[in-house]
Amino acid sequence: MDYNVDIWPQVQDFYADLGMTYRRDTKRALVLLSKEKGDIKALGDDLEGFYRLRVGPFRIIFRYREGKVIECVYMNRRALVYEVFEREVIDQLKQSAGTKKTATGGRRQTD
Repeated sequence: MDYNVDIWPQVQDFYADLGMTYRRDTKRALVLLSKEKGDIKALGDDLEGFYRLRVGPFRIIFRYREGKVIECVYMNRRALVYEVFEREVIDQLKQSAGTKKTATGGRRQTD
């Protein structure tokens, strides 16, 4: 059974600014991610519980949620993604860890 992939607004915005080839590659990678395939790696230390999906020079940070859901929460170039994600996003995610968001909460599902 495939996962539903929720795409957070930052990932949507970053994706929208990519060139056509990178958008195509990202879309393919997200389809594979819904089947738990692709270049996936568990993150450690302060980012434990999160994973990264490699898409060429980019990384998508995601986590698994209840109900066969994968939340893609951040995307950026490899050189920046971990530092920026940890500094600016992780605190927000930790604060909302107890709050379950619905698919209509500002995120979009992919096919």
